[in-house]
Amino acid sequence: MEQRIALVTGANRGIGLEVCRQLVRLGIRVVLTARREDKGRAAVEELAAEGLNVSFLPLDVTSEKDRLRILEDITREFGRLDILINNAGISIDFNVPALEVSFDEVIRPTIETNLYGPLHLTQLFVPLMRKHDYGRIVNVSSGLGSFSKITSGRIAYRLSKVGLNAMTKVFADELKDTNILVNVMTPGWVRTNLGGVKAERSTEQGADTIIWLATLPDDGPRGRFFRDRQDFPW
Repeated sequence: MEQRIALVTGANRGIGLEVCRQLVRLGIRVVLTARREDKGRAAVEELAAEGLNVSFLPLDVTSEKDRLRILEDITREFGRLDILINNAGISIDFNVPALEVSFDEVIRPTIETNLYGPLHLTQLFVPLMRKHDYGRIVNVSSGLGSFSKITSGRIAYRLSKVGLNAMTKVFADELKDTNILVNVMTPGWVRTNLGGVKAERSTEQGADTIIWLATLPDDGPRGRFFRDRQDFPW
């Protein structure tokens, strides 16, 4: 079997970086991406110091130019993509009521990053996955996007994750007759720049379900929402 190729977005720190670390340890060739080249290369050097070799490509998921370029780079260098981890995300609407949140400064960039970015990348890479009859797409969502848990606040972030969940279901159903499995997960409250130092979970715990979904067997689940490898309420 050829070595699997994985692309991880927003991977210069936190959960994304840990996902890269664990995938490499499984023998998967990993392309680590980040918006800022300096931070992405620093992450690559951190992994190299641990004896882990990953590639780096700059990627702002909101940039059409970046998305098309990375498709060209992946196709030229590897000729395939087996695993897509849509991890990049932002949350910039803390403590702002929905009636007051700025559309242009908060809602638009949040939706463009957290939803449109993964949507565009999925559209770009599924045809490449189809050529090899294999694909695992993992969308990193949040419990804040679960309808069973929605309350007031964080409207931009919640909307982006509700949309990501819906996107997962649509793609999973449209690809049900292929060997491309699309799932979504929530890592829980993890100690990252986004989660803060008081969060209850480590990055290793946050990454575990992503790794599991990224390496599912052909008869694995599709179109489901998970936390800790268990179904999570939509």
